[in-house]
Amino acid sequence: MIPCLNEEETIAEVVRQVLAQEVGEVIVIDNGSTDRTAAVAAAAGAHVVNQPQRGYGRACATGVAAVAPGTAIVCFMDGDGSDVPDFLHDVIRPIADGSADFVMGSRIRGRRELGSMTPQQIVAGRLAGVLLRLVYGVHFTDMSPLRAIRLDRLDVLGMRESTYGWNLEMQMRAAAAGLRCVEVPVNHRCRRGGESKVSGNLVAGLKAAWKISGTFLRLAASLRRQRVAAG
Repeated sequence: MIPCLNEEETIAEVVRQVLAQEVGEVIVIDNGSTDRTAAVAAAAGAHVVNQPQRGYGRACATGVAAVAPGTAIVCFMDGDGSDVPDFLHDVIRPIADGSADFVMGSRIRGRRELGSMTPQQIVAGRLAGVLLRLVYGVHFTDMSPLRAIRLDRLDVLGMRESTYGWNLEMQMRAAAAGLRCVEVPVNHRCRRGGESKVSGNLVAGLKAAWKISGTFLRLAASLRRQRVAAG
């Protein structure tokens, strides 16, 4: 599952690298690109679906709705070349062998190319990890886009976030639902082309950080109310 916005430069190679991992299907969600992202992805072998209304979470939800019948595990990653497809098997394995329901790939615990993550991203991942551990008792060090989850578990989480809070929401809902959560190290690279929508832009980065913080506080309160109501 690869949500994309103007990733024409990188998406073909990303799709080819993912297909080389012998996955069942690569779904690229074109989230309102103004370049040839969709055409390039399709030519590389991806199943392309369109979600013209922008929003990272909205794009991910559109991709999930398009998965083939019988799909057991869905993975998510970025289309800019920063995630390393060779680690997909590491992320999928704990679910495939029955020891986990949700697996996060931690860039913090893996090897990172110099400059591949900003200090703000590292601090945000650490802070989210501390909050998640304090509130839910799970251990995460990152909010990496490279992750996998059992589709039947994802379907009942009740995901609602439409923007960059989607990743954090998934971690919080998975933890609150008592899913077996595992984190594995993954390597991370500098993006291979295009411009970052968040980390490479100070204003966008601050907006994303604000959105993520708001998501945590809002969702933590909502999940608490749900637990109280359930008795």
